[in-house]
Amino acid sequence: MNTPSNMVWSVRRELWENRSIYMAPVIVAAVMQFGFLISTMTLPRRMSAALALDPAKQRVAIEMPLDMTAGLIILTAFIVGVFYCLDALHGERRDRSILFWKSLPISDRTAVLSKAGIPLVVLPLLIFAIIVATHLIMLLSSTVVLLGNPQSVAMLWARLPFVQLWLALLYALVAIALWHAPLYAWFLLVSGWARRATFLWAVFPFLAIAAFEKGAFNTSYVASFLKYLLIGWFAQAFVPHEHGSATIDPLSALTPGKFLSTPGLWIGLAFAAAFLAAAVRLRRYREPI
Repeated sequence: MNTPSNMVWSVRRELWENRSIYMAPVIVAAVMQFGFLISTMTLPRRMSAALALDPAKQRVAIEMPLDMTAGLIILTAFIVGVFYCLDALHGERRDRSILFWKSLPISDRTAVLSKAGIPLVVLPLLIFAIIVATHLIMLLSSTVVLLGNPQSVAMLWARLPFVQLWLALLYALVAIALWHAPLYAWFLLVSGWARRATFLWAVFPFLAIAAFEKGAFNTSYVASFLKYLLIGWFAQAFVPHEHGSATIDPLSALTPGKFLSTPGLWIGLAFAAAFLAAAVRLRRYREPI
């Protein structure tokens, strides 16, 4: 089997063995959809009240449930990606299945990269498809509920630029994946090194250093760095709007040039490459637990 085939089958293996990769976001989307269906009982009244607002505020009011749903699904995907990476290399050492996988003509590099590809490539694409499908179901449900009010239906379809929203969503998912690449790579490295308690080994040292810094020097540089590592992508990839402001075009808030020119992004990707290289070496020589 050639290298591309090895990579494809390795990724499929990860999906077969870790159903939570796609089941958790689907369940969250279903729960959010159920909650939205319950909220449609008051939708006609809310849409009638929105008719008195200006177009930008109408869009914000209509788009809010969609944004909340997308945000919760993205957060779920991040949590799934973190725990998947923490168990990806540790799990096969714990159940000794690494002995079987090492007997196959698949290199350690292919195995590690296929695992890294789950949170960096597969999950963003999967999340994008789930969010788009959920948005369409929410739109159709709202349309059915508002059929008795043609003005509300017209406003619903006119104030939601779905193409622009989905392009902005895809851009955000790519930005998040690139920004969090060093995090996922670090978790994979810890997964390949630690014998137990991978979550504690991956997280506790940074929390301990942050607590020590705060107690000893009354500063919070480490905490600020961790915050930047988690959510700093938003300030670089988007133009934050002032409180109470709104815009008609979602694409106007995108700043890809600023994001791609951010030194922190490329420094993080360099660390991600180093962590993955170390994880490959660990998998090559690390014994089962």
